Amino acid sequence: MKIYFAVMAAVCTLTTAHAQPYPTKPVRVVVPFAPGGGSDITARQFSQKLSDALKQQFVVDNRGGAGGLIGMEMVAKAQPDGYTLMMMSASFAATSALHQPSWQPIKNIVPVVEFGSTPFVLVVHPSVKANNTKELIALASAKPNGQTYASTGLGGITHLATELFMSMTKIQMVHVPYKSTGAALVDLLGGQAPIMVASMLPVVPHMQAGKLKGLAVTTAKRWYSLPDIPTLGDTVPGYNVELWFGAMAPAGTPPAIISQLNGVINKALESAEMKKHLEKDGMIPTGGTPAKFAERINNDYNNWIKVIKSANIKAS
Repeated sequence: MKIYFAVMAAVCTLTTAHAQPYPTKPVRVVVPFAPGGGSDITARQFSQKLSDALKQQFVVDNRGGAGGLIGMEMVAKAQPDGYTLMMMSASFAATSALHQPSWQPIKNIVPVVEFGSTPFVLVVHPSVKANNTKELIALASAKPNGQTYASTGLGGITHLATELFMSMTKIQMVHVPYKSTGAALVDLLGGQAPIMVASMLPVVPHMQAGKLKGLAVTTAKRWYSLPDIPTLGDTVPGYNVELWFGAMAPAGTPPAIISQLNGVINKALESAEMKKHLEKDGMIPTGGTPAKFAERINNDYNNWIKVIKSANIKAS
């Protein structure tokens, strides 16, 4: 299925259709997850950049719940005037693929710009008797459904990324969905749900402190900030899942505004300061056009549709 963007024909240039300067009042930046996760952290970084560049406040509004659907619906149905944006992760494609609500997020929320990408990390609590991916597969194979893993919600990307791992290795584990990264992290650290394919940013400090064991990154190649951790694909050939972050807006947002926001973020991403800041957090800046971002979303959406059908996952 394709994303249909009415703005695509004109996003590369500013037009005179939007006569008044933008923005003339504060802009709401919806994050469809609870505070503390990767989307929230990234949203606050880029909202500050937009505030500085455009001389208006870009105010983060956390609207977590239902795997991101609550915040996504708010954005899909918002007035497309540039005063509601969404800072989103790759969960957008995963959640849209499973739930497919009547308000069609894949059509009614459009891309502005991708910020950057990073791996997920397959992590386990120290109590799990596995020090690498091969040992974890053996442990799970020996006792089907004997291991429990956490995710950030049914149909979210951490859930589907784990389902893909299980499908490719023919193992079975018990899924425990949480409402947010923060909530999942509490039980992951406590050992109640001791396995997770997790966003790198919030778990790396716990890996460094010895509270979690990092077994693998999910990207095709080893990641520069975790050079000693192998890829999951080293053990499971062909496995590759990336976590991206980016800005989106309601469909129908004026092309001039989309272009203006895209330009500001791309300029910020080119600065040495922002590159250093993102790379410190383990993220490679990407940037680019809305069309490039749309292609990424479409590819993810189609891939997750296949995983959902293969694993027979049903929306709650």
